[in-house]
Amino acid sequence: MRLFPAIDLYEGKAVRLIKGDYKQMTVYSNDPAQIALDFISKGCSNIHIVDLEGAKSGETPNFETVKRIKSVSGAFCEIGGGIRDMKVVEKYLAGGLDRVILGTAAVKDRAFLKKAVETFKDKIAVGVDIKDGKVAIRGWIEKTEIDPFEFCGDLKNLGVEYIICTDISRDGMMKGVNGEICCELKKRFGLNITASGGVTSLDDLIALEKMDLYAAIIGKAYYEGAIDLRKATEIIK
Repeated sequence: MRLFPAIDLYEGKAVRLIKGDYKQMTVYSNDPAQIALDFISKGCSNIHIVDLEGAKSGETPNFETVKRIKSVSGAFCEIGGGIRDMKVVEKYLAGGLDRVILGTAAVKDRAFLKKAVETFKDKIAVGVDIKDGKVAIRGWIEKTEIDPFEFCGDLKNLGVEYIICTDISRDGMMKGVNGEICCELKKRFGLNITASGGVTSLDDLIALEKMDLYAAIIGKAYYEGAIDLRKATEIIK
């Protein structure tokens, strides 16, 4: 299992939200690239980046910061937040990013999703954000009536290989991860599942690794010191 420590960006700063609520934002650093270097120094080789402004606007306001994170770290970097057309996908990939994550667009624009997957294959992932048992979109602000399991079945049929599954109710709450839904998605569809939201301890990571998931994202637990990233990478390796 791979570890993806996360950098969420807002106005060029590294921040964290609680349950995706922009009114509950904590700023952790004015220099996200330095955080990326800390990830690398502790043994990580992957970084999960989210442009929180882009998630709402559909634009790329933190593009230069994202490129800097990639260039200074040399890590495998995936980026999500507001990627809703081929122009933005191409912009990020041309900028050196290794994988882009589609969220709202994967729900609202299946033609775009299909074209992106056909064109870029495993460089495309889809974020399946779950709120009260349904798929949420637009930076987690809007809840749809879409069942996440039916949605993932559709994604597999379209050729999607990578899923980032987030239980919004756990995100930023430091109450543990919902590994059960990730495990069930893997069993049903055989997709590469990344668990996100609520990873709080080394025990959480060990439990997820036993489920044979593709990856886990570490967010607030790193910033609050609940998980020693060096120990985490040693245990997973």
